Amino acid sequence: MGWPATILEVAATVALAVIVLAIGLTIVRLVRGPDFADRAVAVDLLATLAVAFLGAFAIRTDQPVLIDVALALALVGFVATVAFARFIERRQPTYTRADRG
Repeated sequence: MGWPATILEVAATVALAVIVLAIGLTIVRLVRGPDFADRAVAVDLLATLAVAFLGAFAIRTDQPVLIDVALALALVGFVATVAFARFIERRQPTYTRADRG
């Protein structure tokens, strides 16, 4: 990388810094989350931030193979989120008309 850096390199570097900050804050939410749903949302956000990090890192290092890894992680993260939502939905108690009074 010669001086002056291209705008794409600068933007990717700034994006990586912001994403790392977001990952740190998300880990705090994951640890402090008051209930199970908050922690699950934090894990989903971590997967999304990992995809963003891989994309920015791929641009910064000129490694297009990382985009494939990011796409695979995005698909796995989406399927995991849908599976978790179905798990939470089935865990909720069902109420009958007699229960409502």
